[in-house]
Amino acid sequence: MSTSKTKNKKQRILEAKNVDQLLDVQFGKIGTKSRDEFEEKAQYFVISEMLKEARKEANLTQEQLANKVGTKKSYISRLENGKCDIQLSTLYRIFETGLGRRVNILIG
Repeated sequence: MSTSKTKNKKQRILEAKNVDQLLDVQFGKIGTKSRDEFEEKAQYFVISEMLKEARKEANLTQEQLANKVGTKKSYISRLENGKCDIQLSTLYRIFETGLGRRVNILIG
């Protein structure tokens, strides 16, 4: 990135008035490929943190949770670290069967 572009980006970051403006500067406007990629990674991170927290609150190890839902510990680990995709049916099974949590999905 050229020096003038770097200064311009830094200036826009300093001038940002809210998180949305910061995200626009860093990852592009909503609907751009780079922003869509960021949003997808952010959602995986949120799901992985929710899974990890719920498992710990249930006082289960990754291996215990895996056994309850019929999968492998390594899969639970990868999910908790945001390293793999998860099917909706698997998400439901882990949270509802394995952790006794209800899953609600909001599409906005």
